[in-house]
Amino acid sequence: MDMNLVAQVANVQSMTSLAIALLIGMAAFGTAIGFGLLGGKFLEGVSRQPELAGMLTGRMFLMAGLLDAFSAISIAMGLMLLFGGNNPLLEAVMQAAAG
Repeated sequence: MDMNLVAQVANVQSMTSLAIALLIGMAAFGTAIGFGLLGGKFLEGVSRQPELAGMLTGRMFLMAGLLDAFSAISIAMGLMLLFGGNNPLLEAVMQAAAG
């Protein structure tokens, strides 16, 4: 095996690990900020108009579900790259080296 190919494979694997860490980390960070803002605005709205607490609660939980969905998709993509078996980026490097 060529040392240049080994270096390219190591580079792809290290960058994939970095991408996985960014996907999972930024998903958690964004969700935490989103929930903080959502909860703060919910409490602000209920304190201004307590009679709308029921309606605001339902809408808050709807937005919380959507906020969680984006982070779940990002985490699933990161875990797919980590445990999915065949890394599509690594396969492209191997095909380029073979052909």
